[in-house]
Amino acid sequence: MSKELVINSSSSEVVIALLEDKNLVELNKEKNSTNFTVGDIYLGRIKKIMPGLNAAFIDVGYEKDAFLHYLDMGAQFRSLNKYLKMALDTRQKYFPLSKFQLEPDIDKNGKIQQVLTEGHTIIVQVAKEPISTKGPRLASEISIAGRNLVLIPFSDKISISQKIQDNSERDRLRKLIQSIKPQNFGVIVRTVAETKRVADLDAELRELVQKWEGAFVNLRNKPPKLVLGELNRTSAILRDMLNSEFNNVYINDKKLYDETREYIKSVAPDNEKIIKLYAKSQPIFENFGLEKQIKSLFGKTVAIQKGAYLVIEHTEALHVIDVNSGNRSQSENNQEENAIDVNLVAAQEIARQLRLRDMGGIIVIDFIDMHQSDNKQQLFEKMKEFMGPDRAKHHILPLSKFGLMQITRQRVRPEMSVQTVERCPSCNGSGEVPPSILFVDELENHVRWTLKKHKNKKITLKLHPYVASYLTKGLFSIGWRWRLKHLRRLKIKPSNSNAFLEYSFCDNKGDKIFI
Repeated sequence: MSKELVINSSSSEVVIALLEDKNLVELNKEKNSTNFTVGDIYLGRIKKIMPGLNAAFIDVGYEKDAFLHYLDMGAQFRSLNKYLKMALDTRQKYFPLSKFQLEPDIDKNGKIQQVLTEGHTIIVQVAKEPISTKGPRLASEISIAGRNLVLIPFSDKISISQKIQDNSERDRLRKLIQSIKPQNFGVIVRTVAETKRVADLDAELRELVQKWEGAFVNLRNKPPKLVLGELNRTSAILRDMLNSEFNNVYINDKKLYDETREYIKSVAPDNEKIIKLYAKSQPIFENFGLEKQIKSLFGKTVAIQKGAYLVIEHTEALHVIDVNSGNRSQSENNQEENAIDVNLVAAQEIARQLRLRDMGGIIVIDFIDMHQSDNKQQLFEKMKEFMGPDRAKHHILPLSKFGLMQITRQRVRPEMSVQTVERCPSCNGSGEVPPSILFVDELENHVRWTLKKHKNKKITLKLHPYVASYLTKGLFSIGWRWRLKHLRRLKIKPSNSNAFLEYSFCDNKGDKIFI
């Protein structure tokens, strides 16, 4: 299986598309102004303790206070709190965690008011990004992720990824980490660490320890404050997913390309050559056929094979997916064969949709009814197989007697949502449009105004391909006459993302000019 990452960077956001065999399977959007990424570590202030919820609300700088439950505080919270007080005490010289005396664990069945006090400062880590009207979800069991290892302060445990199945390799890694691990640090060995040399793992472990201890040097008691930030979304995805199956990473922004290349050079030098700068004039998503895939995959109805389709509905409590056979019901095969065929195809597409939309919480799937228990078991096993590559934690239940399958999937950031139904730009949803014969005159007025206002910029006019063809046809085209009339270079570019009579102006950086 070939994997490619296509990254579309603009002034307002970075959109990251993951392709497997040219098919879109994940889509991530990162606003350039976005804060509170999963993994960020903050110095916060305890605003309110809620004994009834056994939780507290923490001010970390978000418009709504973040939520910390007692069970997310971690057994070694007292040690973390003591270490923080020592770091905030300017009279006391800072010393490494490896020489720190750990405190007893907190009671796992205890009450939050026994541990926290309103107004005090606390170290927390973002476990879930703000979703809907809720603030971030926090944890105080801190972890710092690297390429091969995850460092856990105030612990001595060593855990090996379950995906490393070779027992001899697991023993080798456990002994290796035990020999290089500083005291009072736990380590999780990630799957990509398999067969790695001791020198590589030792260098990364030292870097993670230095990263942790460096965050507490000269720390001042001025919450809320970001203590240690996670990587940007692009680097984090590459860190977590990059392997030998990755063929190419295409980036359309020179600055982001340089940053990503430097990061890859530091963690996986052999993969540096797969980072490629996209410099064509055609928008990067259109070049890779992603605009069409996005429009077809994010609607309420998603077509699958041979007339079958899915209907996806979202509610406050759960997501509901209905599988419909469509034209497959006219097949000459018997009902049971049709049902299992459609259900297996639907299961594969559903697994893709869950990753693509990043749907979390409870998902209920209404498959086509089947009567044979072997077919039900086959569908259950296949669903687990299709969900295998999904990095989010999930749990799948077998089909119920009503033919429903229930899935729970971890949600750490807002669900990806793309508006696929477009409002008519000509009538603005009213159903009435101006005379089409006046469209070109109206467009020329906007062209003249835009060229006059932005004299020092190269202007690109984006239109639907049919309209762009009309404006550029012939030797003395309408577009050529506009350029001659205004003595300015105006580039007319067809865009599949534009509706029929929709148009927009962009500068030389590709940023939209609002008229």
